[in-house]
Amino acid sequence: MKFPVVLHKDSNTDFGVTIPDVPRCFSAGATFEEALDNVREALALHFEGLVEDDEELPEAASIESHITNPEYQGGIWAVVEFDVTPYSGKAVRFNATLPEKLLSRIDERVKQDSRYASRSGFLASAALHELSI
Repeated sequence: MKFPVVLHKDSNTDFGVTIPDVPRCFSAGATFEEALDNVREALALHFEGLVEDDEELPEAASIESHITNPEYQGGIWAVVEFDVTPYSGKAVRFNATLPEKLLSRIDERVKQDSRYASRSGFLASAALHELSI
């Protein structure tokens, strides 16, 4: 899932990162790149807490839905990819039938793209994308 984030920096401070769709989840970093890298760790810890507390997982909205919020004025917007599938519950095995050529294309994408650890990871990501539209 792609989460919009907004970065702020005052003089003599690190970059602060706010994740508008995930209340009470913040991050920071000495550099812009470090701040963005640290967002994934902050999201992982936050999502683990939500799962532990049996709370609903947040959905990502578009930057456009947040950009007019005065809290984020003067910030720099970015998007961070975060895999929410590990937090979506216990894995359940099921059988699916797909055309051979489509399955080959999926397997090729999984080999080329490090975001997907497996065919199942790719299918879960595709399903989450389709359901969030």
